[in-house]
Amino acid sequence: MTTTQTQDLAPTSSVKDYVDAGALRTYYEAQGTGESLVLLHGGFASVDVFGGGFTPLLAERYRVYSPERRGHGRMPDVEGPITYEIMADDTTAFIEALGIGPAHVVGWSDGANVGLIAALRRPDLVRKLVVIGTAVTISGGRPWAQAMMDGFTVNHLPPMLLEVYAALSPDGPDHFPVVFDKIRPALLVTETQLTDLATITAPTLVMAGDDDLVTVEHLEAMRTTLPDGQLAIVPGTSHGLPLEKPELVSRLIFDFLAEEQAEKFMPRPK
Repeated sequence: MTTTQTQDLAPTSSVKDYVDAGALRTYYEAQGTGESLVLLHGGFASVDVFGGGFTPLLAERYRVYSPERRGHGRMPDVEGPITYEIMADDTTAFIEALGIGPAHVVGWSDGANVGLIAALRRPDLVRKLVVIGTAVTISGGRPWAQAMMDGFTVNHLPPMLLEVYAALSPDGPDHFPVVFDKIRPALLVTETQLTDLATITAPTLVMAGDDDLVTVEHLEAMRTTLPDGQLAIVPGTSHGLPLEKPELVSRLIFDFLAEEQAEKFMPRPK
């Protein structure tokens, strides 16, 4: 695929800017130096959610690019649906627009689903992948999480997400229910299935809190289905583990992204 790329012209400075990426003018922030790392925020959030701790920690070792997605943060809602597949294509268009691929991709919650699909569709652009706090399908959620999703409404969201949307969205706070109704179907029914993970070529770290929305059994199924998968369960954390223990989460990511991996003392039989 031939595209017109706009290189990152300030790879050592902090950036808050927009870039034309595919059909969207995408808001993003960048900081740090080193290999490119694309950090994908969670659903209904913005890049600001990680700004107080997690992003600066990652930027100590990597050039961290944090794009916002359609209908999130400073990005307006656009005509048409909002699906994980569409947002994955937006993400790969962003990587191509800045000419930063192949990049490490780290996604949290909905951002993890977007990252998985990006790795499936454009393996040439994803070097290593980290997925935090997500299930491939809703059946991988804990019973209480599945029950919550059955009647999922705006009232189930942390108030902070509504406050962020109200403060940043160019569409105004009254538009949030429209965006919520667009995204909600993707939370309930996904095109991606567990077996699809077998075709992901990027080494992948699956990570979740020990009190996360996802069952350990589903996380282990993800790990074993991936051709090159690792699993990390972070103790004392919930679905918000990058916010709750950013130092520990970032250290685990640094270890995974390192070129040299520890030799296993007792590896599983092949």
